Formats: sequence, C-alpha cells, structure tokens
Amino acid sequence: MRKVTLVFGLLLCLTTAACQSTSLHFPGDPIGPNEKELGKTEATAVGLMLFGFIPIKQNTRFEDAMREAAAKAGGTRVTDVTISERWFWAAVLDGFIFKVEGTAVGNK
Repeated sequence: MRKVTLVFGLLLCLTTAACQSTSLHFPGDPIGPNEKELGKTEATAVGLMLFGFIPIKQNTRFEDAMREAAAKAGGTRVTDVTISERWFWAAVLDGFIFKVEGTAVGNK
C-alpha cells in the first residue's frame, strides 16, 4: 500500500506544477469630473490550452477580468490596476489564471 501511495504521489508531482508572476501596477487615467470612485474591486478569469494548442477562453481572459471587476462594483472602468497571473500545468492542459485588482470608477 505504501508503494502505491508513493508512486501515485510521485506521478501527481510530475504531471502537475504551478507558478505565479510578480504583480504589476498600472496607474490609470485620473477620475474625470463626471465620474466618481466606487472603491476597491478585484476579479479573476481563467484561460486554458488543451493539449498545448487548443485555446479555451485564452484570448479573452484579460478583458473578462477587467469587465467583471468593474461590474462587481457597479462601475464602468477600473483605474490604478494591479495585475498578476498564476499558471498551472497538468498532463493534458495548461491553465492561466489572470487576476486584476484596482479602483472601480463609475458615472456620477
């Protein structure tokens, strides 16, 4: 039983791995006279590469996360954005988790 557990654990370690990027901060456009600050917000979006060449929501994950972050706070855009990304690899796919944090801005 111990050998089976050891082999299974080793196989799991060899087929799954993960990394994380450092955070990047992008100061956005200043808040305009017809806008108001709505507070801090964040969102994530996931993209996958199946078998290394079939993209699943891979190209839209940045836009999806920004749109979701603004919508969560009831705003129209996000400013003072900080982004980070985590990656994971498995036997048949690669995953990319994009996270955006910032200040939501909406119309007055």
